[in-house]
Amino acid sequence: MSSHRQSKKRRYIAWGVAGAAVVAGAGIAAQASMAATTWPAQKTYTGRAFDTCTAPSSAAMKAWHGGLYGAAAVYVGGKNRGCAQPNLTASWVKSVSTMGWKLIPLYVGAQPSCQSGSNPEKMTTANAASLGTSDATDAVAKAAALGMKAGSPIYLDMEAYDTTNTACNNAVLTYVRAFDKQLHAKTYRAGFYGFTSSSAKAIANATDKTDLPGNLWYALWDKNNTTTADWPFGATQFTVHSRAHQYMVNSKETRGGYTITVDRDAWDAPVAITG
Repeated sequence: MSSHRQSKKRRYIAWGVAGAAVVAGAGIAAQASMAATTWPAQKTYTGRAFDTCTAPSSAAMKAWHGGLYGAAAVYVGGKNRGCAQPNLTASWVKSVSTMGWKLIPLYVGAQPSCQSGSNPEKMTTANAASLGTSDATDAVAKAAALGMKAGSPIYLDMEAYDTTNTACNNAVLTYVRAFDKQLHAKTYRAGFYGFTSSSAKAIANATDKTDLPGNLWYALWDKNNTTTADWPFGATQFTVHSRAHQYMVNSKETRGGYTITVDRDAWDAPVAITG
């Protein structure tokens, strides 16, 4: 994210209207470990979404509702989460959901050891599997405490890293598989946020798809509000309401008297089950 896990300055130094529908089971075909579980129907939103570092106040969300966006991403946890979340409570989730907002849970877990910048939690070859499991357990606990029910997705935020570093890349895949396997065990869907040039590419291009996420949120800042026209990976991948596209960052916008700097997203993927 442009200013979420790190400050905008640090990040750029480091790496140089719509409707909603409920469908059953969409976007989970690639997740082999989910096959034996009876899952709640997926709640899918198709349209524009925004993500921003700190969840806005309820008043701001009310002022912004009914405009350009129908969904908002919120950072539910993770040791590498970059912003305090004074507004993000169970009552906030209930309030904004009642307004009609769809919510997208994000978790900033361990980051790769080959990644630029400092992080409180980094994965290594030795700890990737155990960290993935423990972080997923924490992510589910955090999401559930906010009122995001079983069947909701949790999107794992993996920032850019050197995917040509084989050991580092393998550690990332090990971590992601452990994270997703634990999500599935607790009946939460697995999503992934990453960059088309690195972290998202590593997921999309992995030969072994076992326990990799069934929903991919790709960062490609081309200012095109689409999840299809600029899709950079195989045409048969992440179909049936399983894609999201972060297409613009650091957009300072004022609606109803409230100014928020957001990243814009084209969304056609699962959102949290609340209420």
